Amino acid sequence: MKRSAASTLPLVLLLLAVVKASAAATGGKAGAAEAEHAANYLVYVDPHPTGVDCQSYQLGILAAALASEAKAKAAILYNYRNVMSGFSARLTPPELEAVKKQPQVNRVLPSATLSLMSSKFDGVS
Repeated sequence: MKRSAASTLPLVLLLLAVVKASAAATGGKAGAAEAEHAANYLVYVDPHPTGVDCQSYQLGILAAALASEAKAKAAILYNYRNVMSGFSARLTPPELEAVKKQPQVNRVLPSATLSLMSSKFDGVS
């Protein structure tokens, strides 16, 4: 069965549209998959210099690691300055590695929420 060029063209265009849509969907899923692997971390840093705002100092460290102040503002969850110097942030694995390379960063730990298994402790309710 011979097909004319006029009847083949719509099939080719349809095939190209499906391939393009599939590639776009895969690209979107790759970005979403990376975001799904993001986790919360506690980042311990050197104390901020005298006269420098603590939050600005810590945001600057994260912005340098992520190469964007906007990304840093979106990632940072909380700033710590009284008991420790640091912040918590939601980071993907590549972002985590970039943060660890910053000279002001002393330690990075996964954030964890702990809860009591019982309300009774040594007879206290």
